[in-house]
Parts: sequence; C-alpha cells; structure tokens
Amino acid sequence: MATPQLSPGVLTREVDLTVGRADNVLDNIGGIAGPFPQGPVDDLVNITTEQELINVFGKPISTDAQYAYWMSAASYLSYGGVLKVGRTDGSLLKNANAGVGAASASLKIKNYDDYLNNYSEATNFVFAAKTPGTWANSLKICTIDNLADQTLNFASVNLAGLGATVGYGITQAVADVVLPGTGTTSTFSGYIKGIITGVTTSSTAGSSAVQVKVVERVDSAGTATAIDYAEGASYASFTTGDVTFHKANGAVVGTGATAVTAAADWYDAQTLGLTNATVYWKSIASRPTTNKFSLDRNGKNDATHIVVVDDLGEVTGITGQIIEKHTFLSKALDAQSDVNSPQKIWYEDYLSLYSENVYAGGNPGSGIDETWGTAPAANGFTTLGGWTQISAGDGIWGQNAQGVNFASVGNITYTLTGGVDYTAAGGQKCELGDIISTYGLFSNKDEVEVDYLIMGPGFDGEGDSQAKANYLISIANERKDCMATVGPHRANLVGVSNSDTQTTNLTNYFSSLASSSYATLDSGYKYTYDRFNNKFRWIPTNADIAGLMARTSLNSYPWFSPAGQQRGVINNAIKLAYNPNKAQRDLLYPLRVNSVITQPGVGTLLFGDKTALGYASAFDRINVRRLFLTIEQALQSAAEAQLFELNDDLTRANFKNIVEPYLRDIQAKRGLYGFLVICDTTNNTPDVIDNNEFRADIFLKPAKSINYVTLTFVATRTGVSFEEVAGRV
Repeated sequence: MATPQLSPGVLTREVDLTVGRADNVLDNIGGIAGPFPQGPVDDLVNITTEQELINVFGKPISTDAQYAYWMSAASYLSYGGVLKVGRTDGSLLKNANAGVGAASASLKIKNYDDYLNNYSEATNFVFAAKTPGTWANSLKICTIDNLADQTLNFASVNLAGLGATVGYGITQAVADVVLPGTGTTSTFSGYIKGIITGVTTSSTAGSSAVQVKVVERVDSAGTATAIDYAEGASYASFTTGDVTFHKANGAVVGTGATAVTAAADWYDAQTLGLTNATVYWKSIASRPTTNKFSLDRNGKNDATHIVVVDDLGEVTGITGQIIEKHTFLSKALDAQSDVNSPQKIWYEDYLSLYSENVYAGGNPGSGIDETWGTAPAANGFTTLGGWTQISAGDGIWGQNAQGVNFASVGNITYTLTGGVDYTAAGGQKCELGDIISTYGLFSNKDEVEVDYLIMGPGFDGEGDSQAKANYLISIANERKDCMATVGPHRANLVGVSNSDTQTTNLTNYFSSLASSSYATLDSGYKYTYDRFNNKFRWIPTNADIAGLMARTSLNSYPWFSPAGQQRGVINNAIKLAYNPNKAQRDLLYPLRVNSVITQPGVGTLLFGDKTALGYASAFDRINVRRLFLTIEQALQSAAEAQLFELNDDLTRANFKNIVEPYLRDIQAKRGLYGFLVICDTTNNTPDVIDNNEFRADIFLKPAKSINYVTLTFVATRTGVSFEEVAGRV
C-alpha cells in the first residue's frame, strides 16, 4: 500500500514482476552401470571424456564381454554429453592391500563413503587400493621418514658382540668442534649421543654398519642439550673415529672404543624398494623431519613421504613408473599445511582425498618407540635409566601434534596384493541382481540428475537381458524426466546369418518389454575397433542413441528428431550385425523398434524416432516426448517460484509473464505449432484457492517429425494444362 502524500510531489514506486524464470534444463547427462575393471563401486562418477573414463574405471579388457560396457560408455561420450558411471558390485571383489604382516584376505572398500564409515580407522591393512580388483596387484607404496641421521661403517664384522642393538646407545667423544650458527669462536667439547635404529653385519671388511639417530650433545659437566641433525655440522654428525656402544641402562658394552671407517648421510643412500629400478629418495624430496605445524606446537619428527609406484607396469604399461608423489605429509592427526592452509596433511585424510589410487589404514607407527634418559653422566649416559622405552601411547601416529615426538619407521616398501575381480579367473562379468542394484542409484530424481539411462549390453541369457531392459524402463517411467535407451539381445543378432531369423528374434525379444514413452528401442549392434586390445568388437548401439539425443540438444534443440541423415548418423560403426531392409523395417516399426541401418554414401544412422509407447499418441515420438520433458522441467522451476505467494491476479499474471514468452521462444524455434496458457479465475476457483492450490493449464501443439514421404510423379499429355489435372491425382 502506497504512503499517502500530504503535499504536492512525485511518488516513485516499483513492482517486481520478474521473479522466477523458465530455462531449458536438459543437461545431457547419461547414466550407465557395468562391471568395469576398476573404480569406485556403487557410486556414480561424472565422466566427460574418454581419458577420464580410463583414469577412473580403467581400460577395456580382452577376456570377456566387459569391453561392451566400457565401449558403450565411450560411444556415448563421443557425442559430447556428460556420463554418470556406476561400477557394479560383485561377491568376489576384493581390494589389493598390504599389512604389517600378511595382507587382509577379505578387504572390500566400495567407495569413499564406505571408507569413511567403515575403514578409516581399520587396523587390518596399512595401505589398500582405493577400488577393488586385480588392477592394483602390481602397485608398491614406498614410505620414508626420519628414522636415522647417519650410517656408520666399521671394520669389525661382529657388531652384535659389541652391543650394537636397535634401541641401544652410541656415543662419540669430540673436542673443540665449532658449534654451527654461533660463530667460529663458539666451540664444544664432550660427547655426541645417539640411538641405534638399524644394524647390518657383513663378512666384507668395512661393510658392517649401524644407523644412528643423533639426539643430544653432553658437555664435560654432564649438561645435555637436544640437537637436530644438520648435514655437514661437525658436532651433529658421527665422523670417522672411535665410538662406544651402550646398553639400555647406559652401561658400556663390548671392549670399549670401536673405530668408524666411514660415515655417510643415511637419507642420501635410501632408495625406493622397486623390483627393476633404482630411485633415490633424495630425488623425490629432501629429508622429512618436522613440519612447521608440529614445530610450532613443540612436536617433533612428524613428516613422512609416500610414493605410489607401478612396479611391474601393469597399470601404466611402464615398469617402475611413479604414479603419485605425496611429500611432507604428517603423522599428526591435526596437522595442516603451512602453504595451503587449512588443507589437512594428516596422511590418512590426505590420501583419502587426494590420492587416486590408495587409502591408508592402520598406521605403521603403531608400535612403541624408544628414547633416551634425562640425567646423563660425563660420557653421555647414566647407569640408571639411560635408555628407557616410552609408553605405548607416546610417539604413536594419529595423535595431535602438541608436544609429541612421533615414532619413526624408516624406509619401508609395501606391495599391494590380494585384489580380486568379479570372477576368480580375472573376468569382469557381473550378475543381474548386482547391476540392477547399481542402476537403482538413478531412481531418486531428487538426488541424481540424469537425462538418458543407457542399457549397454545385456546378459548371456535372453530373459536376463529383458529383465535389465524392463528395469531401466521402470526407472524412467517412475522419474518421468529422462529416457531409457534399450537395445537388443546380442545372441539374437550377432552370429545369426539369416536376416529374417534376426527379425523374428527381435520381434520376440521386444514384445515382452514394457510400453513407455520414456524409452526407446533400437535394433543395432555395430562392429567397431577396440584400439586398446587391437580387436574389432560387436557392441550395442543404445549408447549411441542416447548420444544422438545429446548431440541434437547441443547442436539443435531437444524437440528435433535425433534420427535420419541430418542428426542421426552414428559414430565409429564399421558395419552392422543386422541391417534390415524396407520390408523388415515395416515389421519392426509398428512394434516400436527403431531400425539402425547403413545407407551407402551416408553411413550408419538411426532410421526411426518412435518411443516405446505401445499405442498411437503424440508421445510415441521421441521429439515430442523430449519437447515435453524440456518444457515440463523448465516450467516446474518457474512454478516453484510461486510457492507461498498469494493466489491473486498479480501472482497469476506474473506466472503467465514467465510462461508465455518461454513458449513463444520455443514456437519460434520450431518446437510448437501453437500454445495457450490459462491461469485465471476460471481454473483458480474459490475452492482451489481455499485449498491452497495454484493451477495453470498449458495447451501445446507439438511440432511433428516427418516419418513418411510420398512423392507422386504424374505424366500428362502435351496439350493439357497443369491446372486441369492438378486436382485429379
């Protein structure tokens, strides 16, 4: 209500009648399910290119009919649409994995949600392939942390006799060494103290060695100062000279001083544990020590590197190919990147989000670590409590960083094993119930967008193929916003030499399929080239039919027919298993079957545009059904803008102002012959208004495609005018 003016003036008012709009909402999204060699199970993944299909779901294999699913998916993508791909579950499917001991023999992680809900805190594996199947059985997961600082070589071969034991102590006396970073006048005399992290005894002179973690310096007064290893720092490294081994209680063992023949940086010598290649960790990244996040919280030793390698070349085709590098991840549960904060770098979470190939399970640092005492004598050790094990809760990976010195495990390579495919022999065949379950993910239109449900291949048994087809039709019927593209049973066409027999097989097969305007039936099986296995394959064309509809939407409009020479040419078809002649097409078309044919000089094309509706109707044509799908979805969005508004003249006028321009635009683009919108008091009666309803009646005259052309050629006598005979034919 306008504010009354009490004196002369101009009042400016605005009334917004632009709320709500109608837009075409077909997104050209296809959907297919099948037993792909890899990829998440029972989860729908958006794929836009063939390369993405390879990256997520692998390549087509050669041993069974799985290639038909993969190549159906690739066929649809060749027309330009988006494809939601669901990998079907199977009872035998298992993830390749590695544990501290043997790999878990029964591990099946279906997808990311399954991992989060059931396996993020698992202890029966250290690393596992992200998806089930044999595809990952050649992967190696290489890890390294800051286990040791230096490797010390000795002339003696009997290091164990000298007390060289993992977890025991080692010291070296130094005199007047320069303290790094404090100037040339700052020197230190006393002992360098370390913990033994590894022992190697060799019969070759000079090859026996210990790996040492440098932990403290102890001056002549017995004052200990923790130190971090620094390459090239004289006080912080064990150089050639005499060292002394100590027991866990600090007592000297062996015969006393033992000569070091050589000292080298431990990390510089570490390699990835590959079968046929030598790769040094230092070529991957610098030594992992302590990340800034932990350092700021008085934590220590949390950094680790993780590398995924195709050891045998079975994934990439290249032996020893490094697939992923993840450097400076953290053992700390709360750790975040100081570069990409707030990105978490707790290695389990990081791999779950950013690795394409592996999940992490129970961490390799779950055992106890060892540390040093707090009251050293002049030689660096006390006789009481010089070396004590820390408690089982200290140093374990997966704690918050605050004040934790995380346990080290060193350089470890895990080989993934135990991955199993759909069949014990390595095949990719799935069961009817499993594939129906995966297609069921498309049933909820409020959660999953899809425009074309693609059948792909059927099964070995004709009854199972029919059951699969009918299930897809039922989903489309229930959703009423998409179309199911259904093809024939392979054995009815491929390998059948007589075309009349093929025709009979098709009529029998399709006769049991449900009537629906939300589905299409086609006769095609095309022969195409599989470049991955260097073979020619027979695959169904129902994915191509979906692709033709997608291409028609992209290049023209949904209300144009996807058939014929203008828009119906099928990609990558060398020949057809069944190329029906005119008489055979005359039998199939009344039975709702759109023939796929080859025309000389044109190519392979869809030669019919019927839906699977079993009776005569405007909706028995693909272009009409897709016209209504387009309009219904667009106007539904416009109608939602009217919810909770008042049912009055203004609201009704506003709605008509949205609908009518939209329909005029479609009419101008040849989708309609005419339309009428009624939204007034004639259909919004008092009873309708009192029931909190809003009604609009939209009458549409859909444009019709030409299915039948008659050309009449008339010969006339020379002296006869055309006007005389034009009306007599």
